[in-house]
Amino acid sequence: MKRILFFVVMIGMSLSGYAQEEFSAKYKPIPPKETKKEKEIPPKEVSPKVMPPAVVKKIDSLAVDPKELFNNPYLYKKAANTEGIYYRQNQYLGSFKTKSLTSKINYRDAAFLDGDKVKIYLNNKVIEPEVVMEGEFKGFEIKLEKGVNRIDIEALNEGFASPNTAEFEVYDDKGVAVMADQWNVGTGYKASIIIIKE
Repeated sequence: MKRILFFVVMIGMSLSGYAQEEFSAKYKPIPPKETKKEKEIPPKEVSPKVMPPAVVKKIDSLAVDPKELFNNPYLYKKAANTEGIYYRQNQYLGSFKTKSLTSKINYRDAAFLDGDKVKIYLNNKVIEPEVVMEGEFKGFEIKLEKGVNRIDIEALNEGFASPNTAEFEVYDDKGVAVMADQWNVGTGYKASIIIIKE
């Protein structure tokens, strides 16, 4: 009986030794299978394409020489461009002939809304003493006189970002756009448009 009991105890001890083998120091876990990581490609930054409206430019029918137009030192400031700065001068925006009785000129800031201000003249008479350029078109209507009607837009400042920038449109009395362009002038300089009423 002692032999049987001894035998049972020995078998029990051997079974418990096998059961605890996974917790011994010799146990090495199997590492997980490594998967190849694909390089993450960052998405491309795509800036939206903002296309300005196409403007049909007509040939200047009057061929006015800007040097002659701006030669009066009492009306126009002398150009003072320096290396890299080319907006310190008067700008001739063009001319056209019309049979309209009136004309409407719309204007707005063409770049940043930075507080650009202008003064508007018609035949050397102030018609708008101070206008702040905004993002929306503003405008004024003029009664055209027979012959030459010269509109001068004087930059009162350059806002926070030089130069004084604006976009303008000219309409006849039927609401047809006859001219559109931009000006870029420094403080004290003028952009000029000539309208000849036939």
